[in-house]
Amino acid sequence: MKKWLLILFLAFSLQAIAQEKIEITEDDYNNSRVEMADLMRSEGKIYVLVGIIGIIFAGILVYVISTDRKVAKLEKLLQDR
Repeated sequence: MKKWLLILFLAFSLQAIAQEKIEITEDDYNNSRVEMADLMRSEGKIYVLVGIIGIIFAGILVYVISTDRKVAKLEKLLQDR
């Protein structure tokens, strides 16, 4: 029963329309501005965004380094036995 229900849901999801197609015009190719970034830069919020991304990256880096040290200790313990 679960198998048929899954197949039914998959069949319906294949027919779902995620977005309408929008025609690409010549203006789209010539657009070199990023409006969101310009707005954030003008309001000074871009620096907050860069700071948050930096903090997240630093946290991931600290986590990876600490995990690597723990794994190295465990490997050393296994080799000593």
